[in-house]
Amino acid sequence: MPADSDASGAPALPALPHTWRPLGPRIAGGVAGGALLAVTGLLWIGLEEDVRDSVTPFQRGTVVAMFLLGFACLYALARSRVVAREEGLHVVNGYRRHDYAWAEIVAVRLNPGAPWVVLDLSDGTTASVLAIQSSDGLRAKQAVRQLRALVDRSDAPGD
Repeated sequence: MPADSDASGAPALPALPHTWRPLGPRIAGGVAGGALLAVTGLLWIGLEEDVRDSVTPFQRGTVVAMFLLGFACLYALARSRVVAREEGLHVVNGYRRHDYAWAEIVAVRLNPGAPWVVLDLSDGTTASVLAIQSSDGLRAKQAVRQLRALVDRSDAPGD
């Protein structure tokens, strides 16, 4: 029996508030950001002085802007998270935030081949949750089980 389940086989409910974050994108974002900085710096240092002197301020600004844009994209992926609280879920996907009451969430799905979790909502729409990514393997499956248990708990009579 998995350590995260009780005697009935159901996953143990995490203590609230509980936060899930993606592991793979955070590692990839850190490595890619560091590599981007290192490559840009080494290329600049590797240029001959007369070539560096011929670069205009506008060209330098363009390189800096491209670096910042790349870093902003990597940071957006790395900051994704979902926080389960007594009142519902707080989902951060990149730079966008969404709050869902437990009653709004009908189902939690991580379909085979899907990149991340999808919430089915009571209004018939769906919402992506980038914080739980299938690339995280067993870690993602455990998070989905815990999230489903929290949704099921909120559907239980007497709540």
